[in-house]
Amino acid sequence: MTTIKILPHAALCPQGKTIQTSPGTSICEALLENGVEIEHACDMSAACTTCHVIVREGFKSLNEMDETEEDLLDRAWGLEANSRLSCQAIVAGQDLTIEIPKYTINHARENH
Repeated sequence: MTTIKILPHAALCPQGKTIQTSPGTSICEALLENGVEIEHACDMSAACTTCHVIVREGFKSLNEMDETEEDLLDRAWGLEANSRLSCQAIVAGQDLTIEIPKYTINHARENH
């Protein structure tokens, strides 16, 4: 099992959270399975940026980004060098620390 530490986010997990997931799971799936309701307006099809996360630790352990993800990330709010779309970032064996940005490109939160 891989540990994902989620830094505090005012709306989604105010106290922060630590979860466990199996390698091969996307960060988005792991968050949703553990009660962190991250936005994913395109239903995890890599067509938006609402599931954008910043990987503070363990970035290099994730699968390599494809061109579609790289292009989409250019539209993400608060983009950093270690940003990923959580629906496309596949967890390996190394523990991760992630931050969910305060805002997304959506003006209204989707109900998933």
